[in-house]
Amino acid sequence: MIQCKRVYEQAVPDDGYRVLVDRLWPRGVKKTDLVYDEWCKALTPSNELRKAFHSETIDFTAFSKAYREELAQHANEGVRLATLARRQTVTLLFAAKNTEQNHALILVDWLRHL
Repeated sequence: MIQCKRVYEQAVPDDGYRVLVDRLWPRGVKKTDLVYDEWCKALTPSNELRKAFHSETIDFTAFSKAYREELAQHANEGVRLATLARRQTVTLLFAAKNTEQNHALILVDWLRHL
């Protein structure tokens, strides 16, 4: 099972293996305070793509398409996480305020199809 959760939410045992999937460290969170097992920068959107989306230069549909193209270049890393998720719960941690349209949701869908 793969799920998403904001980094600002309390960690619980049901989270399983917790993976930070933001390129930048989340604001207001001390590195010693965040409960996580790994920080997977390889599967985060590129700086250029992230900035284009946050500045609203591109919409979520264009961002999603471009991000999936970037993810295809890191299939080995994706397969590693997808394989882990078949054995235990994997929780992808993100900082975005928008819980309806963010890269972690795209990443979950991509991982589920590997």
